[in-house]
Amino acid sequence: MKKLTIVMWIILLIAVVMLSKAFILNEDIKMFLLIFFGIGSALAFLRLFVNNSIKKMKGKDWKVKVLFFAVLLGFGLPFQSWFRNEVLFSMDSAYLAGSISMLVVGMVFMTLFVGYVKNKLQAKVAGKQRIVKYTS
Repeated sequence: MKKLTIVMWIILLIAVVMLSKAFILNEDIKMFLLIFFGIGSALAFLRLFVNNSIKKMKGKDWKVKVLFFAVLLGFGLPFQSWFRNEVLFSMDSAYLAGSISMLVVGMVFMTLFVGYVKNKLQAKVAGKQRIVKYTS
């Protein structure tokens, strides 16, 4: 197994253990853990989308780049401020550490998972192209 796969499975195991412990012991934090894992996964997808969009900006007009970052910051900064002030600062401090750690676990897992799937699909496509090349 590659290091990426091992790390991905370890992070998924951490998430499953945290969730299992919360559900087995019927802790109040269990719904927060699920929600923050989902938010972390969504933030990972958003980060990957933005990084991919930035890579595609090469060769574009400077006005397009400024517009892209203006829209990105126009949506991102108010959402970040709302999330910090209305969600994190208003949460019970007993739930904060577990929720934030689950958010990070969700982000890291989904980032690694998307990379894993992308590598597998690229290898599969490359394998098919080799087969077609050899049979032609």
